[in-house]
Amino acid sequence: MTPRTPIWKAIATSLQSDIAEGLYGPGDKLPTEAVLAARFGVNRHTVRNALAHLAQDGLVHARRGAGVFVTMTPTDYPIGRRVRFHQNLRAAGRTPAKKVLLLETRLAHASEAEALNLEQGAQVHVYEGLSLSEGRPIALFRSVFPATRFPTLLTRLGSDPSVTAALRHFGVADYTRASTRVNAKLATAIQALHLQISEHAPVLRTISVNVDPDGHPVEVGRTWFAGDKVTLTLADA
Repeated sequence: MTPRTPIWKAIATSLQSDIAEGLYGPGDKLPTEAVLAARFGVNRHTVRNALAHLAQDGLVHARRGAGVFVTMTPTDYPIGRRVRFHQNLRAAGRTPAKKVLLLETRLAHASEAEALNLEQGAQVHVYEGLSLSEGRPIALFRSVFPATRFPTLLTRLGSDPSVTAALRHFGVADYTRASTRVNAKLATAIQALHLQISEHAPVLRTISVNVDPDGHPVEVGRTWFAGDKVTLTLADA
């Protein structure tokens, strides 16, 4: 028998959808607990639990004596041939930042070696981190690069988290996305911790390969976007 979804969680999901669809924008006040209780046919305690869940995920905040207000709406994130994190968020009117979680060199996994056209047993540089919008985490990423071609890449990323700047140092003035796959997943406990969402909350995972102007792979990346914080859109460029 499939376990029933708790009512408070269903209410939280419904309100998340309202926010994602733009029914309530940043700074807008949500209906009162009494109004929401009437709307969903529950008591105010149940509504309070749902609102607390939304507050925990950073979507709303309460002002004493004033009510509950929306703090953020999902960020539109274009996926196209040229994907630049900072440019994307600035174009959406958001302030971008990155937080480095891991920089290491290791043997390539079979799928990484295949994507980067490397021999089995070749070494790769791994860059893991968090993408932030307005100081809040929206995505967890892992970027993998051929170590032989970019020998001091990790040193560069340690001082400046920009992949574009690091690759430019090695003569890659431009790179484009050759392929992208998108699928839905449920957040693991570690992903939920980093993204400040609930465990098993929906995330959108992208797997992409970036190539230089000659078509040689320079990066294979996986990104896990918090499903209620980001809307992925297709772009031509």
